[in-house]
Amino acid sequence: MIFTMNSQDLLEGLNTVTRALAPRAAKQILEGVLISAADSRVQLTCSDGSITIEYTNAAMIEEEGQAVFPGRLFNELIRKMPVGDVHISVTDHRSALIRCMKNRSSLAIMNAAEYPEVTGLKEGTVIKIPQNRLKEMISHVSFAVATDESRQILTGSLLEVSRQEARLVALDGFRLSMQKVFQPFDLPEGQDIIKAIIPGKVLNELARILPDDEAFCTMLIDKGRMQWNFGNIQIFSSLLAGEYIDYRRILPTEFRTEAKADRLSVQNAIDRASLMAREGKNNLIKMSFQPDVLRISSNAELGNVEEEMEASLIGDPIDIAFNARYIADIIRNVTEDDLCMKFNTNVSPCVVTPQNGDEYLYLILPVRVFQ
Repeated sequence: MIFTMNSQDLLEGLNTVTRALAPRAAKQILEGVLISAADSRVQLTCSDGSITIEYTNAAMIEEEGQAVFPGRLFNELIRKMPVGDVHISVTDHRSALIRCMKNRSSLAIMNAAEYPEVTGLKEGTVIKIPQNRLKEMISHVSFAVATDESRQILTGSLLEVSRQEARLVALDGFRLSMQKVFQPFDLPEGQDIIKAIIPGKVLNELARILPDDEAFCTMLIDKGRMQWNFGNIQIFSSLLAGEYIDYRRILPTEFRTEAKADRLSVQNAIDRASLMAREGKNNLIKMSFQPDVLRISSNAELGNVEEEMEASLIGDPIDIAFNARYIADIIRNVTEDDLCMKFNTNVSPCVVTPQNGDEYLYLILPVRVFQ
């Protein structure tokens, strides 16, 4: 295998695909990046066995072939190269010669025949969502994906696609996040909804890699697997097996109290109160909603914080407490200027929604402290 490729294109590809490398690979071959050169293009592939990322770009091919390079070392080597064309030649299955400008390096490689076969999906349901909208959806739900492996199904996020909308849902037992995108979708005849439980790691990598533009990301969903295509990148992943929690059953439909306040003011006040809350035993933030005023406070042995701000209230006044980190995560992900919070009691879930429409919904469980 002999090819020449722009160093910045090669680095971009390596930065992308090496995200799939596991910290401790089950097999040595999976510590590498598979490089395939053919048809005036070079394809880079990395996999940890559950997620695979491929990157393809133009190159000048003198001799077609394949080889597996040590992923992280090769990435760092190319990162340190000067900007220009990189010439790579592999004459056997043991070493590669890498030249760029006046730099000349050799690198031990592995036999591509030992790399697990990577096959894309040939059929399934095709879903297309603008890349920037999908990126935004993921970024606003990923914080609520569970990290506790004892509830493995919750370590993923539920994607539901109907003929009029797609929604992404994540919950960890303490809070829930749901994001929607409204557009027509073509589903197979006889199917009104498609569901897939995407591993949290895959979502995080997607959010980092997806470009922030309006071009479409094409998703292909089949039995137990999913594929994402955008630009010159392809991502393949296994889906989580099992039934996701019926989140609709835990969403309140009626509320006794609705409060509105300036979102940035609430966020800043909670950030300040969190400094003291972290010093306490329970990391609690207390919120007291009264007519025309919201009081936010926290207490610890070292001191206390209390802050008031303007707010509007419809319904009964309420005093409620939350884990400081959980409520901060939710408010930080609200993008509107006004924060709209809905309650029933101080021991039942609080729901955060837009003032108009239902593009998103957050739910958080309070902490029982008030009698």
